Amino acid sequence: MTSLTLGAVLRRAALAGLFAGVAASIVALAVVEPQIDNALVIEEARSAGSTHEDPVFGRSTQVVGGMIAAIAVAVCLALVVGVVFARVRHRLPAATDFGRAALLAFLGFTTLALLPGLKYPANPPGVGDPETVTARTVQYLTLIAAAVAITWLAFLVHDRLAARPWPPAYRAAIGVAVAAVGYTALLMTWPATPDSVPADIPAALLWDFRLASLAELAALWTVFGLSFGLLLTPRRVPVAVAA
Repeated sequence: MTSLTLGAVLRRAALAGLFAGVAASIVALAVVEPQIDNALVIEEARSAGSTHEDPVFGRSTQVVGGMIAAIAVAVCLALVVGVVFARVRHRLPAATDFGRAALLAFLGFTTLALLPGLKYPANPPGVGDPETVTARTVQYLTLIAAAVAITWLAFLVHDRLAARPWPPAYRAAIGVAVAAVGYTALLMTWPATPDSVPADIPAALLWDFRLASLAELAALWTVFGLSFGLLLTPRRVPVAVAA
């Protein structure tokens, strides 16, 4: 890793992001889109008899466009993570670059997907008040910023403890405890925007859509972490030269 330039790291991150975007789009096509179709059927039945404009793009075009957008977003996100990895690699508590990449991907999933998904879960079409979109977006983004700050604080605590003669296991446990307490405090104290769920939306559909959306993000971060770590790992183990 020490011989890799920032450009080399970014190229590997972009390739890993491409793999992750393809995996996320496949998961979205397999488990998310069926839930969207079910929600659209309910929404169309709700608006039957009323005048409404036809969508600019057909359903097939929307699905293909969503898959392309998922790949593009994954590559852009991977480049950002690649820059972060190059800057904080020496501070990530792992013995190999594969472990560091996997840890960074796990933290990315936790702060950018899991915590926001728990506090502000995704809703299928036909659910949510359009007038609260701005408020929900602000709360969503500020929660992510706060989660990133908590993660950084946990690493600072870990680094401070490294200057003391504490075993690595104790330092890691305290860092995890700081992050866990901070994440829990965010989920308990961050404001929630109540959204009324229409009576014609089954609870099973709402639950399945939210799980499917979270599965798409989990696939993205898992594939990215594994592929990025493998791309950073040398393909051949250097042979030791006998003295």
